[in-house]
Amino acid sequence: MFSFLAPRPRALLCGGGPTRRDFLHVGALSAVGLSLPQYARAAAEGQVRPGHENRSCIMIFNLGGPSHLDLWDMKPEAPAEIRGPFKPIRTATDAFEISELLPKHAAVADRFSLVRSCHHAGAAVHDAGWQMLQTGRRFTGGIHTPHVGSVASYLLGRRTDLPPFVVLPELMGRGGGNLPNGQAGGFLGKAHDPFALMADPSKPDFRVPDLLPPDQIGMARLERRRSMRSIVEQAADEFEASEDARLLDENFQTAYRLMTSTQAREAFDLSKEPTHVRERYGMNRFGQCCLLARRLVENGVRFVTVNTFLTVFDEITWDIHGSKPFTSIEGMKDIVCPMYDQAYSALLEDLVGRGMLDDTLVTTLCEFGRTPKVNPAGGRDHWPQCFSCSFAGGGVAGGRVVGASDTVGGFPAERPVGPGDIVATIFESLGLNHTSHLDGPAGRPFALTDFGTEPIRELFA
Repeated sequence: MFSFLAPRPRALLCGGGPTRRDFLHVGALSAVGLSLPQYARAAAEGQVRPGHENRSCIMIFNLGGPSHLDLWDMKPEAPAEIRGPFKPIRTATDAFEISELLPKHAAVADRFSLVRSCHHAGAAVHDAGWQMLQTGRRFTGGIHTPHVGSVASYLLGRRTDLPPFVVLPELMGRGGGNLPNGQAGGFLGKAHDPFALMADPSKPDFRVPDLLPPDQIGMARLERRRSMRSIVEQAADEFEASEDARLLDENFQTAYRLMTSTQAREAFDLSKEPTHVRERYGMNRFGQCCLLARRLVENGVRFVTVNTFLTVFDEITWDIHGSKPFTSIEGMKDIVCPMYDQAYSALLEDLVGRGMLDDTLVTTLCEFGRTPKVNPAGGRDHWPQCFSCSFAGGGVAGGRVVGASDTVGGFPAERPVGPGDIVATIFESLGLNHTSHLDGPAGRPFALTDFGTEPIRELFA
């Protein structure tokens, strides 16, 4: 992320300012989005459908890969080494049961729908799944497909001073496969990378550094920002024939507007929430990120990704291999599930109570499921051949099940759903035409989704 608090660049033009290359570097590194009149053009070209202008998406990405067999797609009649230690419970819908580990999910099950037949053909490593589930594709030929939130940023643009695409609390860390994780603008450019918070909103001293009010920034630092703005405007005038300079100028204006926006500052200010609301979400990083996601959508952000965890290496996650430093299947009961159950159910209830769920798609995705058979360490290992995801709001009907796995949860038995179908479903909710094309690398048309992928239309009312 580019910091506007940095000192002046050392490489100078003959007139004393930064070089043209430095300016372009600043533009490339800006992570707050680019404000362009994209929506009207996209609508004219058939890339967006009218009537969805108020739609937003909150994507909860469950790093580590939750065990579908122990949470969403239980097999109580299977042998013990398949079914695991937990029991299914009834929910607010007759369509499905879920694990006893998620009692608060059960109470709001009429608000979300499950897809039990997800799968992908990528490697059984975390970052391969992150890449595919967030972009719909495996990266090949050096082409990095943009995150679905970056596509929304590119086609729909911003609605307010806030960025169109935000990641909370920060971008994904290592996944072990040394692959791009897909949480970026890809070939659309850095201008459509997400704004990453880079802070823990559950901390008592939580602040967004570049959104501090002027009296906390300090007049000298604020004056430096103003001076930088003048230099950028001058450079844009000098290189007015350059598309790069024009993009830099618009990018910088957007960044400056964000930093000095009262609306943006207040949207990120969790102290404005009543204590009982914050506690309902859970006073932990994930819970407060879910609450912050609601506040951002409420203030006009089009797409928010909440990373449940940041990496599978430095903390206990859904990655339940059993052997240390990982946790076991039983470990989910006390460590991960209570936090997740509380925050997710609070988010849905809050969106319903505020009349926001109809226009806010909440999807929970993951990179893969877990092996049907419990391993000797009491855990389950990586399994991209079958897993479960969920969708709520944004035009999706609640209380439904799409697809089914086989008797041991190993493979889809009905209605297989791939990453492209999942991404197309998000596009469908946002009003984006999944059959349209983007301006791809080297100016070549690039299809939003692979040929043959379709939204999961059974989800929609």
